[in-house]
Amino acid sequence: MRPIHLVYIVITTLLLSCKKDEADPVAPIIKFVSITTTQVESFNNEVKVVFSYEDYQGDLGNEDPDILSVRVKDSRLASPDLYHIPPMTPNSQELRIKGEYELALETLFLIGNGNSETATFTIEVRDRAGNWSNSIQTPAVTITP
Repeated sequence: MRPIHLVYIVITTLLLSCKKDEADPVAPIIKFVSITTTQVESFNNEVKVVFSYEDYQGDLGNEDPDILSVRVKDSRLASPDLYHIPPMTPNSQELRIKGEYELALETLFLIGNGNSETATFTIEVRDRAGNWSNSIQTPAVTITP
């Protein structure tokens, strides 16, 4: 009778140790990589943000430059700015893609009358299916006159 118990234990252990394959995420995944500077003069310096992306369906970016698929929210403003990114796959194929993208932000400027302002930027990316990625946030950027 002992060999039957041993077989039962082995089979039960194997069945319980099996786990379902998790489905690939539908939305793109982005991570902050770098920012070119955290100190800028109003209307003078360019700021570029680099983020990594991974998309299991490969439907990031669009050929039509009027389709804006990156949302950048300046912490000092109520509404985000929108940016275009080109397709990340050849001929808009559906492939799992991974890489880095450098986004040049619009020229920064002082909004108020102070000597300096600090802003952070929250970034999200939308794929062609309409799925928004997770949000990433930049380090604080100081803007001076």
